[in-house]
Amino acid sequence: MGTRDANFHCVPRTVNPRRLAFRVSVLALACVIAAGCGVPGEPQTRRPPVPAAITDLAARQTGTAVALTFTLPRKTQAGEPLSEPPGIEIYRGFAAPEFKGKTPDLRLAFSIPSAVVAGYLREGHIEFVDPIPPEELASHPGQAVVYIVRTRAFGKRASADSNAAVLRVYPVPPGIHDARANVTETAIELSWSAPTQIPQGASIVGYRVYRAEVDPASIAGGAKEASQVRLQTPLTLLASPSATSCRDTQFEFGKAYLYSIRSVIAADSATLESGDSNPLWVTPKDVFPPAPPEGLVAVVVPATPEAPPYVELSWGISSETDWAGYYVYRSDKEGAPGERLTPELLPVPTFRDIWVVSGRRYFYRVTAVDRAGNESAPSAVATAELPQPSP
Repeated sequence: MGTRDANFHCVPRTVNPRRLAFRVSVLALACVIAAGCGVPGEPQTRRPPVPAAITDLAARQTGTAVALTFTLPRKTQAGEPLSEPPGIEIYRGFAAPEFKGKTPDLRLAFSIPSAVVAGYLREGHIEFVDPIPPEELASHPGQAVVYIVRTRAFGKRASADSNAAVLRVYPVPPGIHDARANVTETAIELSWSAPTQIPQGASIVGYRVYRAEVDPASIAGGAKEASQVRLQTPLTLLASPSATSCRDTQFEFGKAYLYSIRSVIAADSATLESGDSNPLWVTPKDVFPPAPPEGLVAVVVPATPEAPPYVELSWGISSETDWAGYYVYRSDKEGAPGERLTPELLPVPTFRDIWVVSGRRYFYRVTAVDRAGNESAPSAVATAELPQPSP
């Protein structure tokens, strides 16, 4: 091999600026790719959504059950909207009488899947009734029952606990079992017997009567339970009598109603209702005829050269609020019912009988008819005697 010249120098090669810029861009792109998928460790996955915690859980005793209400969360704890209602988990536990706020051991009592949550929505709030068995309620008299609620989105991680809803529960009288109804023209009269089994230390202070309008077709088959009928209006408080009877004057003939009666007791400082009575289905029908018309008068109008004689009838207008008209009857024998002169109902309390014969006596009666087609008894008789024709 030849020897190098001692005076040899390395001269840098000239680089094309465009080629240099291209190489820098490729290198930068490689760095970006390396930062995204070439870093050490496992790839990070998106955490499942966790609903925000419920903060307005409330509870109240209703009969032997506890009614819970709360607002269902619509966002995650990170503030993102939930795409569907979360499932609900309800936890329950009893605390000692000296409960001071420390949450006792709670057990899962109910789980409501997301798909059926909408069935518990009432005016934007979840309403759920926990039907505590009477024997369990009796085993914890005056103790505090504690509830918390959690929710889960897509069956994943549960939310944090809701606020604790705490109330003291008491045994209540058994539901009234002999409620009965009687329909009159002006009211549906309800009556029942006072409960005889009253929890120790409690006293009955009154009753509450609830009413709902129902679909008549749903009770046509002889429904026995309130859950078997379709309500057209909610079951709402109608009256709070102190005695074992009540009159519902705010009803309409032809509609169907469900009645339920609860006794009210005072226990310590609490006022509680019993469970529902036996359900009463009432479909009042108007079978009540109006009162007979009064003041019937018959006036004979003699013949004139221009017209034959006739009888002018008039009577007092009916005081019934649902009267529809009147029928007029005539007989030529005293005490006989006679025949009806008016094929259609008369809308006014007057009638002119032009089908009369001089020299004869007639006996008239009038009846009133209501909008349901009920006809009253006949009025008092009015007599008209036409004079003999002049020779």
